[in-house]
Amino acid sequence: MFIAFAFSILAFAAGIPTASNEMNFAIRTTWNGNCVKHEPVKISLSPSADGGMIIKILAPFFNSPGRPNGPAGQPFPGLWDYEVVEAFFLNDKNQYLEVELGPWGQHLLLILNGERHAVKDKLPLTTYTATIDGDRWTGEAILPRGYFPPAVTKFNAYAIHGEGDNRVYESLYPATGSETKPDFHNLRYFQPIDISSLLNNYNPSDVSDLWKPYVNPDSVVYCLETAGNGMDCTMA
Repeated sequence: MFIAFAFSILAFAAGIPTASNEMNFAIRTTWNGNCVKHEPVKISLSPSADGGMIIKILAPFFNSPGRPNGPAGQPFPGLWDYEVVEAFFLNDKNQYLEVELGPWGQHLLLILNGERHAVKDKLPLTTYTATIDGDRWTGEAILPRGYFPPAVTKFNAYAIHGEGDNRVYESLYPATGSETKPDFHNLRYFQPIDISSLLNNYNPSDVSDLWKPYVNPDSVVYCLETAGNGMDCTMA
């Protein structure tokens, strides 16, 4: 079944909330600010009835690389090496949620406590569906409220496709400095977002159980990368 999307006509440029608290974005530039050579990837964010956030994607389908060797609806480590759309939600303490969604139905969600410092990965999604329809694909997921760090203030989004020398990296808010290669964890290029319009009854001081070990300054967190199981973190 093809997933229907109700994207606002106005808005894919600036992420302006619509009357229904939907916020829309379009990725029109490469990682370093050049114009993309195809229809832009479009991302829509809105509140979900269960207190989380709905993310919808409408994107060109390149089928490059091919399908990841993993089941649809499940986390797939290394999804960033395939065709993927990513969204990052950041607070002022450099704590952030990374969301990766692919056209074949795989996903990868991580929380990071500091730049590039993943403390948990392969977070489950109970709701993610993706549909390929010719040269386009659509995806829709519900992001649990507890996955977001407290007091989110900034956002960026990315899209990747292609292989080898033809690999293409695209950014909603691209790098404008002297960088020579793409780095999606360069947090200084993230831009403000009003997340209170995207999570119902949002309180920036709320800390979910998932984030408590990293928000409490008296806690020491030990993380080990276990073979085949991602990050295993315990609090002492």
